[in-house]
Amino acid sequence: MAALGKIRSKGVTLIVIIGLALFAFIAEEAFRSCNGIKGEARQQIGEILGEKISVQDYQKLIDEYQSAIKFTMQRDNLSEEELNQVKDQVWQQLVNNRVLEADAKKVGLTVTEQEIQNVLNDGTSPMLAQTPFVNQQTGRFDVNALKQFLDGYNKAKAAKSEQLDQLQQVYDYWLFIEKQLRTQLLGQKYQALLASCVLSNKAEAKMAFNDNNEESQIQLASLAYSSVKDADVKVTDEDLKAKYEELKPAFRQNIETRDIKYVDYQIKASTADRNAVAKEMNDFQKQLSTASDPSIIVSKSSSAIPYLGVPVSSKAYQQYPDIASKIDSLSIGTTGVIENKQDNTLNIIRVLSKAQLPDSVQFRQIQIAANTPDEARVKADSIQKALAAGANFETLAKRYGQTGEKVWFTGQQYEGAPSMSQDNRTFINALLNGEVNAVQNVSLAQGNIILQVLDKKDFKTKTTAAVIKKLIDFSKSTRGEAYNKFSEFVAKSNTAADLEKNAGKYGYRVQSLNDISTAGHYVAGIHGTRDALKWLFDAKVGDISPLYECGDNDHFMVLVLTAVHPQGYRAWDDPQVKEILKREVMKDKKAEMLESKLKGVNTIAAAQSKGAKVSMVNQITFASPAFVQATGSVEPALSGAVAATAAGKFSKAPVKGNAGVYVFQVMKKTMRAGSKYNEAQMLQQCAQQNMQQVGNFMQDLILKANVVDNRYLFF
Repeated sequence: MAALGKIRSKGVTLIVIIGLALFAFIAEEAFRSCNGIKGEARQQIGEILGEKISVQDYQKLIDEYQSAIKFTMQRDNLSEEELNQVKDQVWQQLVNNRVLEADAKKVGLTVTEQEIQNVLNDGTSPMLAQTPFVNQQTGRFDVNALKQFLDGYNKAKAAKSEQLDQLQQVYDYWLFIEKQLRTQLLGQKYQALLASCVLSNKAEAKMAFNDNNEESQIQLASLAYSSVKDADVKVTDEDLKAKYEELKPAFRQNIETRDIKYVDYQIKASTADRNAVAKEMNDFQKQLSTASDPSIIVSKSSSAIPYLGVPVSSKAYQQYPDIASKIDSLSIGTTGVIENKQDNTLNIIRVLSKAQLPDSVQFRQIQIAANTPDEARVKADSIQKALAAGANFETLAKRYGQTGEKVWFTGQQYEGAPSMSQDNRTFINALLNGEVNAVQNVSLAQGNIILQVLDKKDFKTKTTAAVIKKLIDFSKSTRGEAYNKFSEFVAKSNTAADLEKNAGKYGYRVQSLNDISTAGHYVAGIHGTRDALKWLFDAKVGDISPLYECGDNDHFMVLVLTAVHPQGYRAWDDPQVKEILKREVMKDKKAEMLESKLKGVNTIAAAQSKGAKVSMVNQITFASPAFVQATGSVEPALSGAVAATAAGKFSKAPVKGNAGVYVFQVMKKTMRAGSKYNEAQMLQQCAQQNMQQVGNFMQDLILKANVVDNRYLFF
C-alpha cells in the first residue's frame, strides 16, 4: 500500500518523465506478421526495415503503455484523444527503437545487465527518482528498497498472498520503468558515440568567437521587392521548372498524402428541442434543491458530472471551466438553471457544504478482515484499545499481515473519480476531517479500518456539491429530418461538379482539405471518421464517398477525392508547389531588376538617388542575422556580406536578401563590450554546435528505414 500511495501521488510527474524518455520502452522480440485481413498487403499494421509489424503485437505495446498511465493517474479509462496520443507515441517509439537498435547493432553497441545494475546503484536517473523506491530522507532512489520490494513480491507470489494483486501492479510498473531505462541507455550510448565523431579545432573556435562578438555598424540602402509591381514581372513555365530543379529537395514527402473536398453537416437542436431540455432541467432544479440524497437526482438526469458526495477543490472540475470558475464563490444552496454557450449545456449547482480542508493527508492504517461484520468490529475494537494503551502501531499491523507504514493521500487521487461508493466516501471524509494523531475505528460494509491521520498539508477551499450538466441536444425527429435531407443531397451528387452545384441548393458548404495522411486519426478533425479515412486511401481521384454518420452521432459527411500525392517528390505543376515556385521566381526576377538599378552604385547617396531607403543598422554580427526595419525582414545574407567587408568600405556588389536588395557602407567594427576569448570554452561550444548539425540523425535513419504505416486500417 505504501508503494502504491507514493507512486500514485506522483502520477502526472511520472507521465511527463515517461514522455520525455530519450527512447521509449519498446524492446520486444521480432514481430510476427498477422494473417487474413483483406489480402497480403494488409496483413500487418506496418513495416520497419523490411520487417512486418503485426497488429496483435502493436496492441500489446499500447496496452502496456496505457496500463502504466492508468496506474499512475488512477483512472479506469482514457479519452479518445488521449488514447490516440498513446497510439501515436507508441508507434513513433517503436519506429525509433527498431531503427536505433538496428544501427547500434552494426557498430556493436549493446546494453548489458551490469550496465543496468550500475544505473540502479548510481540512482541518479530522473526516472528512478519518480519510482516508489525513493528514500524519503535523502530524496534519492534507494536500490536496497527496490531489492526489498522484489524479495517481498517473490515471497507473496510463492505464498499466493492476498496482497499479491496490489504488489503485482507495482511490479509490472517496475518492469515498465526498467525497460525504458534499457532503451534510454542504448540511446545515450549511441549519441555519445556519435558525439565523439564530431570535433572542433582552434582555428574554428577563434573564427566562431569573432563571428559572435565582432559587431558592425553600417549605413544601409534598401530597395524592397514590394517596390516592384507583380504585374511588371513575367513568369514562364520554363522559369518554374528551372527553379523546381534548384529547390527539388524541399518538395520531397516521405509518405503518401491525399486531397479532398467534403461536405460536413453538424446537427443542431431545434427550438422545440431546446425548450424540451429547458423544461426538463427546470424540473430537476426543483427536485435537486430539496433532495435528501442528491445522487439519485444527478443519476436520473444523466449529468455529465458524476456526484461524488465528498469535498473537492475546484480542480476537480477543471474539465468544465464554467463550473470550476464559480464553484468556490458559491454559497450553500442551489442555483437556477444556467446556460453555458461555450459547451452548449444547461447547468444546475447545489452546494451542500464548504470548508477549508487539506489537499494532502499523511496516514497509516490497519485493515480488518473477518468472516462477518460483527467479527470485524470486535477485532477493530480490540486493536483500538491496544493502541490507546500504548501498543506500537506497526507491530500490531504486522500481526495482521500489514506494514502500517506512513502513506500520503492527495486530492488528485480521488477528485477525478468517475463514481464514488459509500465506503469510499466514509474513508475519505475520515481522512479529511480526522484529528492529527487520533486513532479512528472506521466501519465499512466490508469490514473495519483502524486509521491514524499523522499530518495535513496544503489547506484549500473544498466543496461538496451536486452538479447537473446537460447537453442541449437534438431530438430523434430532428436528426431524422436532417438525415433524410443529407441523404437526398448525397444521392443527387454523383460527381465532384454535382457536389459543388447541389451543396448551395441544400444549404451546405463545400470545404477543401489537403495532404491527409494515413497517420491521421480523423478526417477534418471530426471523431468517428475512421471508415471515411479507410475509404479515402482506397478511392481513385474523382470518387464520391458514401454518406458517413460520424462525430458524436451528430455529423453527416460526404467526400470526394481530388488528388493523390505519392511518396517521393511533388511535381513542379502541383498547385502548392507551383505557388511556392512562382513566389521564388518572382523574387529572383525582382532582385535582378533592382540589382540592375543599383549597378555601378558605390555610395549611399547614389543609391538614395535611385529610390533606395537609407537607415543606420547597428550591432550586426555574422552569427546573428540582421533585421532590416525598412523591409521588415531578417537578412542572413546581409550579415554575411557585412562580415566580409572591411571597416570604411562600401559593399562590393548589391546583396540579394529575403525581402529586398541592399548596398551598404561599413562605418565601424568593434568587439562586443566585455568579450574575452576562452579557447577551451569556445572549443566546447563549437563541438556542441556541430553536434546540433547532426542532431537529426534519427530522422535520417528513419527515412532510410522504409517505414510503412497501415494503422489507419485497424485503429
